[in-house]
Amino acid sequence: MSNNTDQMELLYKIDDHPPLAETAVLGFQHYLTMFGSTLAVPLLLAPALGIEDPVEKGWLIATMFFVSGIATLLQTTFGNRLPIIQGGTFSFLAPTFAICGMAALSEAGWEVRMQHVQGAIIAGAAVEIIVGASGLVGKMLRFVGPITIAPTIALIGLSLFKFGAPEAGRHWPIGGLTIVLIILFSQYLRGKNRAFELYPILMAIVGAWVVAAICTMTGVFPEGHPSHTSMANLEAAPWFRVPYPFQWGLPQFGLAAFVGMFAGYLASMVESIGDYYACARLSGAPTPNEKTINRGITFEGIGCFIAGLFGTGNGTTSYSENIGAIGLTRVGARRVVQAGAVIMIVLGTVSKFGALFTTIPQPIVGGMYCAMFGMIASVGMSNLQFVNLNSARNLFILGFAFFMGLSMPEYIGANPVDVGIESVSNIINTLGSTGMAVGAFIALILDNTIPGTPEERGLVAWQSEAHQ
Repeated sequence: MSNNTDQMELLYKIDDHPPLAETAVLGFQHYLTMFGSTLAVPLLLAPALGIEDPVEKGWLIATMFFVSGIATLLQTTFGNRLPIIQGGTFSFLAPTFAICGMAALSEAGWEVRMQHVQGAIIAGAAVEIIVGASGLVGKMLRFVGPITIAPTIALIGLSLFKFGAPEAGRHWPIGGLTIVLIILFSQYLRGKNRAFELYPILMAIVGAWVVAAICTMTGVFPEGHPSHTSMANLEAAPWFRVPYPFQWGLPQFGLAAFVGMFAGYLASMVESIGDYYACARLSGAPTPNEKTINRGITFEGIGCFIAGLFGTGNGTTSYSENIGAIGLTRVGARRVVQAGAVIMIVLGTVSKFGALFTTIPQPIVGGMYCAMFGMIASVGMSNLQFVNLNSARNLFILGFAFFMGLSMPEYIGANPVDVGIESVSNIINTLGSTGMAVGAFIALILDNTIPGTPEERGLVAWQSEAHQ
């Protein structure tokens, strides 16, 4: 069987060192790709925490990028060493909202709420570090095959459909332009010029952004228009500020907050393992083994611990968006992602620069997601090449896992579970509303309990691929 590198026809493999200028621009492209989701997390957190001052909100955003850069450098250098970006996670939002809504904190200032969130994140990070360093995650891998991995990865992309067309559709002329440019540059023109092969996402974002800015300056997109490009945030931001540990005060620890937050950690770990397989497949790296995944989860815990110390109000996890970028650019070099991490750290201290990118209209971000998340879904499905798809057993497991991974979060969102114990309810609701966790658990249980031969389940071809 041909290896991943041959299949993907990578321009740069995982251990390659592209020229310095290309590395810098490609790293900046990764920064732009993760910008939308990383920016979205603190913007969603700010109202729950009670942060109203735009300057303080800017400090929270800068801290998130600063910590993401540190976590990415640690993961790519000492962790799983895959070209995988670490950034804020949506898995922690539900438990964070629950902590901020606790009766004891209803009248507290935002710094006090943040301190309780920090305590829960630090405690959860310590457990994640132990789970990874002890090898517990790796020991579980003997039960995980392509039938489990395929829906897990695919649902990472599919479950984010609300961030695609609905966001691009706020203004289809600009959102649609972004999608068309990404397809044009990454697919139709990629063989025409090296720039189209290396920077399709960056060129598409900048192209649509420039059009939106021109239309704003000429009055075509007035203030309040979805594609209006406002510079007000840029003017209000200070030039420099370096984030530091305990900048909002000392963390506060509580059992209820920790148990609720750990639900977010469980969902994040399940998602990240799927991300490792997707990243390895797209970057031409060997299929992750037990040791690689143990190191990866350990350093994700370390990243979350650092996030708790600095007070991002969130943790860090592997970013699906940037795995999609690897698939579109066909650049799997670890050095490129490390360059992106350095850019995150540096620009996390330059408030003006971060504020500049808050001027990107949401339809452009939505258009980018349409291409990125679709790529993740297809990468997940590509794992089915190892499985016997003529098997009624396999088709049932896959179909049920996919359907419930999309359907259960809709049910939980409309009908939150209440078992009478708040912390238990938080765990059930957080996991049940995370599509990739639902799909992964269903596929894992059924694949290991419904009778099937190793060949039928794809384990023989899967292990053969892993040892190439």
